[in-house]
Amino acid sequence: MTEMLEIRWHGRGGQGAKTASLLLGEACLGEGRHIQAFSEYGPERMGAPVQSFNRVSDARIRLRCNVTAPQVVVVLDDSLIGPVDVTEGLPAGGKIIVNTAVSAAEMRRRLKLADGEVFTVDASRIAKETIKRDIPNTPMLGALARVTGILKLENLLEDTRKRLEKKFASKPEVISGNLQAMERGYQEVTHE
Repeated sequence: MTEMLEIRWHGRGGQGAKTASLLLGEACLGEGRHIQAFSEYGPERMGAPVQSFNRVSDARIRLRCNVTAPQVVVVLDDSLIGPVDVTEGLPAGGKIIVNTAVSAAEMRRRLKLADGEVFTVDASRIAKETIKRDIPNTPMLGALARVTGILKLENLLEDTRKRLEKKFASKPEVISGNLQAMERGYQEVTHE
C-alpha cells in the first residue's frame, strides 16, 4: 500500500458500522499500518442513519477531518440508497460494497453509478444464518477485505477473534458466528 485508503461506512444505528470501522482499524494497526477509525455523531438512535470512517496508510496520517472523497464506500443497509447519497464524493474508479440480495448490476442501476465498481453481498442473510441476528457488519468486513485486498483474511479473522474473546468470553457461539460471517462475506461478495 503506497497511498492512503479512505473508507466511508453507511449504516443504521445498531448494525455495527462503528464497530466494523474499529475492527478494521485495529486489524490494520496489527499489520503495522497507520490508521484512523472514527464515527460521525448526531442524534443516533436504533435505526437512524449513521456514518463511520477509516483511513489506512503505510505512512503517518496527518489529516484530521472527515472523509469526503472515499475510494471505498460500504453500505450496511440498502434502504439508505435514495434517502442518503451514499455515492457522494466517490471518485471515478471508486468501489462501493452494498449489503443487498439484488445483483451488482441491479444495484449499479439503483445507484445510477456510471463509473466505478459495484460489489454486493447478502450480509443480512449471512448474519442471520451465522450469528442469528441481522447485524451485517462482520460479513461486510469480510467482503471489504476481499474487494480491497487491504489485509489478509487470516489476519482480520485472528485479530477479530482476539477482540471478540475479550468482550464475549462467556459466549463462544457469538465469536465463532461472527468469524464464520466474516469468512462467508469474503467468499460470497459478487462484482458487476
